[in-house]
Amino acid sequence: MTASLALVLAAGVLIAAGVYLTLERSLSRIVIGLSLLGNGVNLLFLIAGGRAGSAPINTAGSDADIADPLPQAMVLTAIVISLGLSAFVLAMAYRSWQLHGHDEVQDDLEDRRLAARLLDEDIEEAEREDDDLETEAAEARDETEEGELTPAPAVESPTARGEGEDR
Repeated sequence: MTASLALVLAAGVLIAAGVYLTLERSLSRIVIGLSLLGNGVNLLFLIAGGRAGSAPINTAGSDADIADPLPQAMVLTAIVISLGLSAFVLAMAYRSWQLHGHDEVQDDLEDRRLAARLLDEDIEEAEREDDDLETEAAEARDETEEGELTPAPAVESPTARGEGEDR
C-alpha cells in the first residue's frame, strides 16, 4: 500500500488545525474545529483503506482488484456523526447568543468554588499530615536521646525455619 504524501500532510494539517480550534472558547470556532478534525480523520480512513479498486459487488473483476468497503462505510458513518455533533454545538451557540449576546463558553462559578474548596481541604490535610510526621519524628528523637530505643526483633527467613522448602 502506497499513500500519497500530500494526502497524509493534508490530513495532518486538518487534524492539527481542528485540534487548535477545538481548544478555543468560542463555540463557532469549536464547530469549525470539529468539522476540520472530522474531515482530517475521514481522510486518514480513506488513506488507510488502500488503493482504489473495482466495486465489491462487481463480479467481472478478480478478487485482487476489489476495493475494501469497510473504510468507506466508516467514513459515511463518521460524516453522519459529525453532522449531528455540528448541529448540536450550533444549537448551543445559538442559545448562548440569545441569552448572553456572545457564544463564548464561560467558566462555571460553582465549579470554581468547588475547586477552591477542594484545594483548601487538600492543603489542610497536607498540613495535618506534616504535623503528624513532625510529632512522630520528635517522639523518635526523644526516645533515642533517652536510650530507650530497643532493637528490632530478628526475623527468620522461611528457608531458615525450613518452611520455604518443598519436602
